[in-house]
Amino acid sequence: MRTASLLLLLSLLAAASSYEWGLPKGFPVPRVPTDNPMTPEKVELGRHLFYDRRLSVNGKTSCATCHRQELAFTDGRTVALGTTGELHPRNTMSLVNVAYESVLTWASPNLTLLEDQLLVPLYGEHPVEMGLSRDEQRTSELFRQDPVYRRLFAAAFPDDASSRYSAANMARAIASFERCIISARSPYDRYHYAGEESAVCASAKRGEVLFFSQPLSCFRCHGGFTFSGNMATSRRDLGVPEFHNTGLAGLFTPPNTGVAEFTHLRGDIGRFKAPTLRNIAVTPPYMHDGRIATLDEVLDHYASGGDPHENKSSLITGFQLSSQDRRDLLAFLKSLTDEPLLHDRRFSNPW
Repeated sequence: MRTASLLLLLSLLAAASSYEWGLPKGFPVPRVPTDNPMTPEKVELGRHLFYDRRLSVNGKTSCATCHRQELAFTDGRTVALGTTGELHPRNTMSLVNVAYESVLTWASPNLTLLEDQLLVPLYGEHPVEMGLSRDEQRTSELFRQDPVYRRLFAAAFPDDASSRYSAANMARAIASFERCIISARSPYDRYHYAGEESAVCASAKRGEVLFFSQPLSCFRCHGGFTFSGNMATSRRDLGVPEFHNTGLAGLFTPPNTGVAEFTHLRGDIGRFKAPTLRNIAVTPPYMHDGRIATLDEVLDHYASGGDPHENKSSLITGFQLSSQDRRDLLAFLKSLTDEPLLHDRRFSNPW
C-alpha cells in the first residue's frame, strides 16, 4: 500500500514538473498541489470557466468581471461589486503571480490554496459575489450539456469519467488557469533579469535605489521578485507574517478588522496583506478599501508616516521626498507594468 502511494505521489510530482511554464531567469517554478498537477488541457478549461458568466446566479458575472486582464486582473473599483449589486468591503486584488503567493486574500491567513479560495467568490453569501448554486448536479448538468465543455472536461480529466463534471474539477481547472497568469515581461524584468540596460530610464533606476534603501524600505513589505507581502517575517511588531497595519485612519470595524477577523487578537486589528506592486500603475485605486486614488497619494500617505494606531507597523515612520525623488520612485513603480501580459491572448476571453 505504501509503495502504491509513493508511486502515485511521484507520478503527480512528475506531472507538475513537466508542465512548460516558460519562466524567465530568476523565476522559480510555482508550487502546485500534488492532487492538481498542471496540464495545458486543464489550463484551457480553466480559462473558459474563468470567463463564463453562467457561473453566476443571474448570468451577469464571471471571475473575469472582477479580474479584468487589461487592469492586471483587478476591476478598477473602490470595492468589489457582486453580481446582485452588493458592494463588498474590500478592493479587488490582482491575480498576477498569484501562483507564488502563500496567502491569497486581504485578511485571511487560512486561505492558502487557490482551489479553496475560489470557492468563496463562487458560493459565498456574505457578501454575495457570484452566487453560484451549491446544487452540484445543476452545475454539472450545465457542463454536460455544453459541447465545448464536454470536450474540454474530457481532455482535462480523461481518467475521471465518473465525476468529471464535479465542482472539485471545476475548481482545479480555474486554479490551474490562475496559476499560469505570471507577470515577467515588464521593463524592470528586461533590465533586471535579462540585462537589457536600456529597458528602463535613468529615473527608474534611481527610483529602484530609493525603493530598496532607508528610510523608505518599501521592500520590507513588498519584497522578492513578486514585490508582494509574500516574504514571511518573524518580526513581532508585524504580528501574523505578511499582514501589516500601515496607519490608515478610521475605525477597523467588521468586516474590515483585518486579520483579527480570523485570529481574534487585538494586536492584529487593522493588519492586511501587502499586495503585489507588479503592474501597480494600472491597478488603482489602492489599499484594502480602495480609499487612495493615485500612486502620488500613496506616496503622500507613507511619507507622512500614516495615522496613529496602536498596531501600526514600526516600519511606517515617514520620510522626506524631494520632487526629483518622487518622480524617480514613480518611474520605478511604472517600470513594473507588464504591457504584454495585459493583452496576452493566452489569458483572454476564449468565448
